[in-house]
Amino acid sequence: MLKTKLKIIFCISLFSFLFLPAGCAKREIAHIDSGGENIICFGDSITFGYGVGRNEDYPYLLSHMVAAPVINAGVDGDTSVDALMRLESDVLSKNPLLVIIEFGGNDFLKKIPVSETVKNVREMIVKIHSQDSMVAIVDISAGMLLRDYRSAFLQLAKEKRAIYVPGVLSGIITNPNLKSDFMHPNNEGYRLVAQRIDHVIAPYLHDNLLSRKPAKDKE
Repeated sequence: MLKTKLKIIFCISLFSFLFLPAGCAKREIAHIDSGGENIICFGDSITFGYGVGRNEDYPYLLSHMVAAPVINAGVDGDTSVDALMRLESDVLSKNPLLVIIEFGGNDFLKKIPVSETVKNVREMIVKIHSQDSMVAIVDISAGMLLRDYRSAFLQLAKEKRAIYVPGVLSGIITNPNLKSDFMHPNNEGYRLVAQRIDHVIAPYLHDNLLSRKPAKDKE
């Protein structure tokens, strides 16, 4: 009887582990020991904070949730093509600890193939990793909207050992009380975005902090 119960518990535990929702399990990522200083939020209008006033964008709200300085490097209307052109000036030159990449919406609107968007984001990651900085990829898909980007970015995150932040706009896109227009969050929506990003990156920032402490302080 006891053996049967143990087998059942083992099977349930194994099932739960194998079928964890994508992005929920903490994975080993590249450059967890990053010596950078700043968290760079690199994206388009979602990062920029379109639709809200000063100090209501998600990077500003995130800055009050984390210990490191946060820089908003979002540009309204940017595609991944545009972003590559300003990567050096807006990201690599800012001593990044962690770069939070958020693109795809404008690529979709301008009919840039998903494969090209992924190629561009992969190039961003390679260049950021060359500076020994961590990377997080933000998924802005919601339901059927941009679902091809969701799966592509998840695979890219696994390939490049980057943090993956799933569904930051889930439940916002369909809720008029959380939006300023058809696509963009309002102040409460951006607060939710910041909380979701913080929830995912916090364990890695904690590990990074531990990696910087002298051995005697870790004991």
